[in-house]
Amino acid sequence: MENNMLQLSGTERIDTVSANSAPAVIRARDIVKKVDSSGNALTILDGISLEVRAQESLAICGSSGSGKTTLLSILAGMDTPSSGAVFLNANNIAEMDEEDRAKVRASEVGFVFQSFQLIPSLSALENVMLPLELKRDKEAKIKAEHFLTKVGVGHRQSHLPHQLSGGEQQRVAIARAFACAPRILFADEPTGNLDTKTGRYIMDLLFELNQEQSATLVLVTHDEHLAERCDRRIYLAEGKIVA
Repeated sequence: MENNMLQLSGTERIDTVSANSAPAVIRARDIVKKVDSSGNALTILDGISLEVRAQESLAICGSSGSGKTTLLSILAGMDTPSSGAVFLNANNIAEMDEEDRAKVRASEVGFVFQSFQLIPSLSALENVMLPLELKRDKEAKIKAEHFLTKVGVGHRQSHLPHQLSGGEQQRVAIARAFACAPRILFADEPTGNLDTKTGRYIMDLLFELNQEQSATLVLVTHDEHLAERCDRRIYLAEGKIVA
């Protein structure tokens, strides 16, 4: 595993991996994010530039308030930067409106959240089927059942989220993400709400499915064990890449 930092003019820094010649599927250029705080501009991200290559796994690390989740949200097209460019493959999502970004997200990416983000009124099966049905996938039920079984909760597919343990809910969330065969998977503290044993199981499952589908994985984590399993790690502090 090799992690090199290339210092460019101004504040732009691009992290590069010489051992990986695959094309970049994520490219961020000089990302700045500012929000209004009591009448003052608060800088959350300050000139972030990076590339993530196809089938690579990248961990975004740093202390609370360093900008990790904001960066993940911007890379995934769930938020927009104040300035800068973000490309998912050929799409500059920083210049798109929400409708167009939603189309890119639906076709390119999957998400796994710390809080699971399951719809309370839908069963496990229905939660996994929903994004497939929105894409008019005629095999939505078959695919949902397959992935629920694959993550070990096929016998719980009729249960509502509140009837499942935290680990089971996260398995359903992972099944939902991978059922759509995303080219890029984003995960925000995927083991953060789980006990150590369950967290390790979810960690193994995440990497196993990611390798099977040859997807690119970008995750935010405080868990050094999880970060160490990624091809690369970057560390943020005060909205900048510091290591």
